[in-house]
Amino acid sequence: MLFHVRMDVAIPHNLDPEVRADLVAREKARALEIQASGAWPELWRIAGEYANFSIFDVSSNDELHDLLTSLPLFPYMKIRVTPLATHPSKLGAARG
Repeated sequence: MLFHVRMDVAIPHNLDPEVRADLVAREKARALEIQASGAWPELWRIAGEYANFSIFDVSSNDELHDLLTSLPLFPYMKIRVTPLATHPSKLGAARG
């Protein structure tokens, strides 16, 4: 199942700089781990924002939820999820 996910991050400005640096480092490591598993095949930064557009390829809504909540920055994110389906006008789409 494919999902389009927008993640907007809002880390509090008064968070201790060392805590913030550790949090961001752990976030990057976890994101790389999920990408390497194949469950997070696409990731794009949104220019000018602390946000991203991502594509997740997982077997269920529950798997997606588990992956998103495993991100260290999850408590500081606003996340919007859109399930995706094949468009019939896509080049190469199966005709039915």
